[in-house]
Amino acid sequence: MEIKWAPNAAVRLVLPLMAGILLYLYTGEALPDLRWLTLALTFGFMALQLWAAGRPTPGATDAAGLLAFLTLVVAGAALTQQTTENRRPDHLYRFGSRIEYYRAVVDDYTVIRPATYATTVRVSAVRVAGHWQPAQGGIRVSIPREEGLATPRYGDVWVVRGAPAPSKAPLNPGEFDYRRYLQYHQVYHQQFIHPDQFLKIANDPPSTWRAIAMRAARVLDGVFRQYVHAKREYALASALVLGIKDEVDQETKQAYANTGTTHIMAVSGLQVGLLFGAVTWLLSLLPGRRGPWFRLVTALLGLAVIWSYAFLTGLSASVLRAAVMFSFIILGRAFSRQVSMYNLLAVAAFCLLCYDPYLLCDVGFQLSFLAVLSIVYLQPRIVSWLNPLAYFLGKQRPWQPKVVQKSWGWLGSFLHYVWAATALSLAAQVATFPLGLYYFHQFPMSFLASNLIAVPISSGAVYVGLGLLALKGLVALVALVLPDLAEVLDWLPYGLGRVFEFMIWVFNNYIFWIGRIMPSALISGIHVTTPQVWLIGGAILAVLLFLALKKLPWLALACTLLGVFAGSKVWAAYQLAPTKQLVIYSIPRRSVIGFWQGASAEIVTLDSLPLTETERTYRIVPGIIQREARRVSYRPGWRGCPVPAVVAEPGLTLAAWQGRKLAFVSGWLSNATAPVPGLTAVVLRRNARVQPRQLAALFGSEAPVVFDSSCKSWYVLRQDSLLRASGFKTHDVTLQGAFVVTQGQ
Repeated sequence: MEIKWAPNAAVRLVLPLMAGILLYLYTGEALPDLRWLTLALTFGFMALQLWAAGRPTPGATDAAGLLAFLTLVVAGAALTQQTTENRRPDHLYRFGSRIEYYRAVVDDYTVIRPATYATTVRVSAVRVAGHWQPAQGGIRVSIPREEGLATPRYGDVWVVRGAPAPSKAPLNPGEFDYRRYLQYHQVYHQQFIHPDQFLKIANDPPSTWRAIAMRAARVLDGVFRQYVHAKREYALASALVLGIKDEVDQETKQAYANTGTTHIMAVSGLQVGLLFGAVTWLLSLLPGRRGPWFRLVTALLGLAVIWSYAFLTGLSASVLRAAVMFSFIILGRAFSRQVSMYNLLAVAAFCLLCYDPYLLCDVGFQLSFLAVLSIVYLQPRIVSWLNPLAYFLGKQRPWQPKVVQKSWGWLGSFLHYVWAATALSLAAQVATFPLGLYYFHQFPMSFLASNLIAVPISSGAVYVGLGLLALKGLVALVALVLPDLAEVLDWLPYGLGRVFEFMIWVFNNYIFWIGRIMPSALISGIHVTTPQVWLIGGAILAVLLFLALKKLPWLALACTLLGVFAGSKVWAAYQLAPTKQLVIYSIPRRSVIGFWQGASAEIVTLDSLPLTETERTYRIVPGIIQREARRVSYRPGWRGCPVPAVVAEPGLTLAAWQGRKLAFVSGWLSNATAPVPGLTAVVLRRNARVQPRQLAALFGSEAPVVFDSSCKSWYVLRQDSLLRASGFKTHDVTLQGAFVVTQGQ
C-alpha cells in the first residue's frame, strides 16, 4: 500500500515542525538563536525550489523537499525558543531575590481548594532598589481562604510585597514534576501570599473577551446550581457542560479514573462533537438541494454554534483545542467534497502548534489528537468485522408478521449501534494506550462496560443541560416583557432540571456500580519510562502497518520492539532487586522515613500519626509506582516496625537498619547518653533545641544533619548557619527534597 501524500500535504508539514519542537525541548539550552538560520534556510529553499522547477530530473526536486523538511525542523525549534519566556532580558529570573514589590494581573481561572485559592498571575513590573521597571513572567500563587477575603477574579491587578521563589523540583522519589508542568505553561515561579502581602488596585483583564466569557460561564453555572439540587449531581452537571470542576469531590474523580471515563467530566471534543453532530443532523432535515450555498450556510452555522459554546464555557484551553479541530473539519467539508481527515487534523495541529509550541507537551493535546486519529483510521475497520444489521435483516421472511419483521430491523439497528460504539472505544484505546500507562500508571479493563452505557446517557445529558440553559434564557427574556408570568414559566426549566439531574444520577451511579462489581478490573501501579512508551507505540504502529500491508517484516519489527520492551523491564527489575535505600521524605509538617529493600518498603511516620490519603497519593505512591513495589507497609510510629529503634532519652531515638545507624533528635539532649559514632545521618525534628557542640560531642561532625519537614523555616535558617559554621553538612528536605541514601554510598 503506497502512502498518498497529495491529499495529506499538511502531514508533511506538521511532522517536521513537531520534530523541531522536540529538538528544542531536549537540547534547548545548548542551541544558539535560531531566527537568522530559519530565515536563511527559508530563502535557500525558495531559491532551490525555483531552480528545481526548471530541471527535468527529480533529483533537484527531492533536494528541495529535504531542505524544506530541514527548514521546518529548524523553524519548530526557533518558534519554541522564541515562545520560551525565561530567555527574555526582562524576565523575573534576571532579578532574583532583589525584588521588593511586583505588579501583576490575575491571568487564569481560580482553583478553589479547602484552605486556599490558587491561580496564575502575570507580572508587568517589579520594584528593585526603590525603582520600578518593566518585567514579565508567570507566578503560580496561593492565598489562604479567609473570611472577608474575596475570591481572586480574572483581571484583578495586584501589588505584591516580596520576591517569588523559583518553582521547586520534585521533592520525593517519583513525584510528579510540577515545576516542568508549570514551565510548559510559561510559569517559572511560585509564591504563597498572605492577605497582608498584596493589595488589589484595579481590574484590567488582559483579554476583555475572555473576561466576559468567564463571567458568562459563572452565570450559567448559577443556573445549574439553582435547578440541580443534589450536591454531587450539580458538581457533575457543571463539569459535564461547562467544564467547571471546583465542586467535584475526590471520590468521584477516582471512580471515573478507575473506570476509564474521566473524559466525560472534561469539556472538550465530546461536547463539541455532540454540538457539531446536532447541527449537522438538524440541517440534514431541511428539504432542497445540497449545493455550494447550502454547504457554506451549514459551515457558518456550525462554526457559530461551536464557537458560541466555546465562549460560554469560558474559552478554556481544552474547548478551544476541540473548537479549532472541528472548525477545520467544517471548513474542509464546506469547500471540498473529497476531504482527507488526516489532512484536516494535521492542519489543526499545525496551527495550534504555531500558536503555542508547548501544546505538544500538553496531555490533553496528545490524547485528543491521537484518539481522533485512531478513531478515523481504526473504527471503520473494526466495525467491518461484524455486521449485526445485515445479519438480522437476513432473518426477515415474507410470511412473518410486520411486527416481527420490524423487530428484526430494530434489533439489528440497536446491535449495530452497540457494535459501532464498542469499535469507537476500542479504536480510541489503541492509540492512547501507551500514554495512558505513562501519565496515569493504570489501565481500566472495564472501560468498555463503563463507556457503552455512561457515554450515551451523558451525551443525552449534555443536550438536556444545554436545553436547560437555553430554556432558562428564554424564560428570563419573556419575564422581562411579561413579569407576571415569570413564576409560572419558571416551572419549565424546573421540570427540565429534574430530568437533567436524574440523567446525571443514572450514569454517575452506573459508574460507581461498575467500580464496585469489577474491583479487580483496574490494573494499577504500572510504571513505564519515556523510551518504553516509544517502544510500545512503535510496536502498535508496526502491527497496524503489518495488517495494512500484509508484509512480515513489519510483524517482525513489532515483535522486536516488544522484545526490547520486555528486556528493559527485566533489566530494571534485576537492577532494583538488590537495591537498599533510605529515604527521609519531604511532606509538609510531617516526619516520615522510608526503608526500601528491592520492591518492599517500610514507611514509618515518626509522629505516630497515619498519613492522610492525599499525603500517600501524592508523596509516597509515585515512588512506589516507580519502583513497582509489591509490599509496602505503613507504620504509625516504631511499634510493629521490623527496623530496630530505641528511645535513648526523651528527645532522642536511635535506629539501625542494614548496617546504618540513624539518630532522631526532637528535644533537649542531656549528657547522660554515651557518644554514638558512625551515624549515617542525624535527623532534627520539631525544632529540636540543640547546640552544634552538643551534636558534635554526641555524634561527631562527620554525619550530615537533616532537617525534616516538621521543622519551621525560621528554625532551619538559624540552625543551618550555626551548624555549617561548626563544620557540619546539612540538608533541608523542605527546600532540597527528600534525603536519600542508597546502598554503597
